[in-house]
Amino acid sequence: MHNVCILLAAYNGEMYLSEQLDTLLYQDDIDADIYISIDLSSDKTIDIIQEYIIKYNNIYLLPYGNKYGSAGQNFFRLIKDVDFSSYDYVAFSDQDDIWDNDKIIKGINALNENNADCYSGNVTAFWEDGRKKEVVKNDPQVEFDYLFESAGPGCTFVMTKEFSLALKASLFDNNENIKNIWLHDWYCYSFARFHGYKWFIDSESLMMYRQHQNNEVGANSGIVKIINRAKVVLSEDAFKKVLSQSDFIKIESKPIQLLKDNSAKSLFLLAAMAKQCRRKKAEQIAFFIMVSLLAFKRLIHGK
Repeated sequence: MHNVCILLAAYNGEMYLSEQLDTLLYQDDIDADIYISIDLSSDKTIDIIQEYIIKYNNIYLLPYGNKYGSAGQNFFRLIKDVDFSSYDYVAFSDQDDIWDNDKIIKGINALNENNADCYSGNVTAFWEDGRKKEVVKNDPQVEFDYLFESAGPGCTFVMTKEFSLALKASLFDNNENIKNIWLHDWYCYSFARFHGYKWFIDSESLMMYRQHQNNEVGANSGIVKIINRAKVVLSEDAFKKVLSQSDFIKIESKPIQLLKDNSAKSLFLLAAMAKQCRRKKAEQIAFFIMVSLLAFKRLIHGK
């Protein structure tokens, strides 16, 4: 039986937390311990978790009272503070999804079958009005996709102990700059790929990925997704996040050098690398268009 450490970040989660915890507690064919970090909340999140702790001896709450400000920073706290050296695998959990009972064991089996260090997968997004949509993340990995996107939602991740300990060490090595990293799942994928760890992205969806107005990063699709992404890229906030993360990991690959140069010429060269920077064909096209627009913006301003 595999020993699994599940790290759950919570914040004002009283509406859905119990349903999520129940699906974690009844995972098939594994022994799991659940470690929870609560960002300072104004609802009954801590009361719900304390009730579960009384009932179950495999749920642990980290000291409560601090404000982390984002799911990413809350997960980084979990990675740093939980001792998972005695577990075989580490997994992330959000507070509001619904997992299939075989989610973790299928992830572990996929890791072993593919000789991989890290696992993620597609998810089924669902809305309160009953809509459902498959969110596909398993397009073929390309040379530099990890610089610009995650391998999928962190709540799908299953990672080996060896990788997880290396990830933990990387955070302690640069502890004072963790606040500069945006998303924990993107960081994990970027760190893994840059350091030569093998990442397997599964085509099978093993969980329901809840969508509601409080999602920090959701599953927008179609024109809404394109418009929102265009706004972020053209504001240049997206590339600031790319550079912050790359600086943290100490990545100096060609796309990062071009972004740092930030001239019209370098941005046109980056746009031409679109097929190496995103996995999905549609997003490669969007990347090419948006980075080209930034390059024209530089030309207009004489840079």
